[in-house]
Amino acid sequence: MKPLPASKFKNPRARYDFKGRSCAIAGVGAYVPARVLTNADLEKMVDTTDEWITTRTGIKERRIAAKDEFTSDLAAKAAQRAMKAAGVTGEQIDLLTVATITPDMVFPSTACLVQQKIGARRAAAFDLEAACSGFIYGLEIAQQFIMSRTYDTVLVIGAEKLSSIVDWQDRNTCVLFGDGAGAAVLQNRTTSHGLLTAVMGADGGKADLLHMPGGGSRCPATADSVAARLHYLRMEGKETFKHAVQAMLNAAQEALRRCEVDISQIKCIIPHQANRRIIDAVGERLGAKPGQMFVNLDRYGNTSAASVAIALDEAVSTGRIQRGDLILLVVFGAGLTWGAAVIEW
Repeated sequence: MKPLPASKFKNPRARYDFKGRSCAIAGVGAYVPARVLTNADLEKMVDTTDEWITTRTGIKERRIAAKDEFTSDLAAKAAQRAMKAAGVTGEQIDLLTVATITPDMVFPSTACLVQQKIGARRAAAFDLEAACSGFIYGLEIAQQFIMSRTYDTVLVIGAEKLSSIVDWQDRNTCVLFGDGAGAAVLQNRTTSHGLLTAVMGADGGKADLLHMPGGGSRCPATADSVAARLHYLRMEGKETFKHAVQAMLNAAQEALRRCEVDISQIKCIIPHQANRRIIDAVGERLGAKPGQMFVNLDRYGNTSAASVAIALDEAVSTGRIQRGDLILLVVFGAGLTWGAAVIEW
């Protein structure tokens, strides 16, 4: 294998055997629905105000999918944009995975539906459920397949139609979430070190902090479960906040430690876009400088698995990230799950 050029960062791919291939992001893409739901709109729906939402979350508006627009539609549009950016066709995709907690249906997987929509007839396809951490989980899975030479081109998508599971009568949660999708094409690129490391973690002992009780084998849909509003997401906000900050901090620090780089060397930090207070707390504890954190939460709200993927695409398209830059992705979600990834662009 042709050796990679020297990295300007210490110990790239520190925890991996160099016999494995590098895994780079060849192209990214995102899609958000056309409909904008503002805080002023929410004032007419529930007992809330723009000031209350903004000061507590940092969110000003979010995108809402149309009734006939589903997670697979959002995912396919984001995927097609990522494929165009990478210069690949559907026939070149070996594997695609969709990270989501809002699949079109319980089965078949949303990934199989996306496979058909984008013409990836050769690709293996499966869904991945790690809530808001799903995109980073997907990146690490893609890297393992590429490093092992099992596949050459992997498409990772984070996509959500959270408006379909939000309780629009609960003012504490309905203001937080939006719909959208982001995607990345991963390949071996001999001129790029790409994904240097990824950290993943989970704590099922705190699963009840953020969950949807109904819809699974434990609580299948019945008239009683629907009447009890069990098919909407529920969240313990204060406890979730506390665990989110610490888990994201720990994951980010571990990822940096593995790569032997300091936070000052990171060009752009892209955190999960859940809450401005969480983002600010993580940035402060990491020692981030002003402008180092990338935030688009105010325009899209929390899009779960799509969050960092949409932000990554926007950071690239607006020039915040350039070739050779070191970036840090860090996430937290239901499960509880968390993760971080360091990427040399």
